[in-house]
Amino acid sequence: MALNDVVISRHIIEEYKKKFMDHLSVDVALVGAGPANMVAGYYLAKAGVKAAIFEAKLAPGGGMWGGGMMFNEIVIQDDAKEVLDELEIRCKDKGDGYYTADSIETMATIISKCLRAGTPVFNLIKAVDVLFREENGKPRVAGLVLSWSPVEKLELHVDPLGIEAKVVVDGTGHPADICHIVTRKMNVRLNTPTGGVVGEMPLWADKGEKFTVENTARVFPGLYVSGMAATNAFGGPRMGPIFGGMLLSGRKVAKLIAQELKRP
Repeated sequence: MALNDVVISRHIIEEYKKKFMDHLSVDVALVGAGPANMVAGYYLAKAGVKAAIFEAKLAPGGGMWGGGMMFNEIVIQDDAKEVLDELEIRCKDKGDGYYTADSIETMATIISKCLRAGTPVFNLIKAVDVLFREENGKPRVAGLVLSWSPVEKLELHVDPLGIEAKVVVDGTGHPADICHIVTRKMNVRLNTPTGGVVGEMPLWADKGEKFTVENTARVFPGLYVSGMAATNAFGGPRMGPIFGGMLLSGRKVAKLIAQELKRP
């Protein structure tokens, strides 16, 4: 068979257009394709919730790829072992509640499980704003404003596009970009100790892991935080190359959102 370059292009454009058009209106728009949001995407799809993930960079996966200081191994604690088992990720029992896993295999598996469950990832797309609406006279986040990441990086004057979502999840990691956008542009207070993004504290794995999961929550009508964005929003310690909290945060935010959406 002789390959036709135009036919190749046509297939890519047709399928991408179909996929993107089908996700202009979703139940949940997850911003950032780090481990927490990828796990959330998996569990949301399993719960029958229509979700999509929007990632500004070329490759999804966040910081997990690098393991600890580019040693591509990560640690998972006993609390999160059941998530590894469900996702069929291999790990080594190191004793005393510690497990190690290859960071590349772990993230690649999470990505595959999320996609196969039914939550797509749109990479190279940056959330530059939110849709703001009122419900019963009160403000809420009702979607995202999206642009191509290269357009934003080059500061080209190109108008973005909007998508609607019943819920948005800020999983942008350390920056907590969506939380900052909401407080700055909507002039509202978040459900955090200061009403804004408190900021990240120094490394303390034991406290940080628990803090991240405990503070995976709704911070404003229509807006949740997961993973390191939850840590940053509420002012918890960073935790380094241990990722159980990320996995548990993703599972928790999916459960909270599924409960909210199914509530009469």
